[in-house]
Amino acid sequence: MFTFASQPTQIICRGINAKDIMSNNDIMKKLRIAMHFTDDDIIKVLALVNFRVSKTELTAIFRKEDHPNFKPCGDQILRNFLNGLIIHMRGPKEKPESPESKV
Repeated sequence: MFTFASQPTQIICRGINAKDIMSNNDIMKKLRIAMHFTDDDIIKVLALVNFRVSKTELTAIFRKEDHPNFKPCGDQILRNFLNGLIIHMRGPKEKPESPESKV
């Protein structure tokens, strides 16, 4: 069982080891592998929600934690990536028709 947390050392509840907690970096890595995305694909998905990130920042997120250039993935990047992924998979949200246009 995995528990999601923004920091891998944060304990959510009793009985869960710190190694069982997935960081935002782990989630991004798993989604990248599952979707067969390259760095350019991730940048395009983030652009769908008007969120710009450089290739350098992305490579820092996907590095191992003990690497000197490692950067923790913030909640904002993960949130925007998930929102962009929804748009990428489903398409943009349709605008509801206003009641005035039906008349």
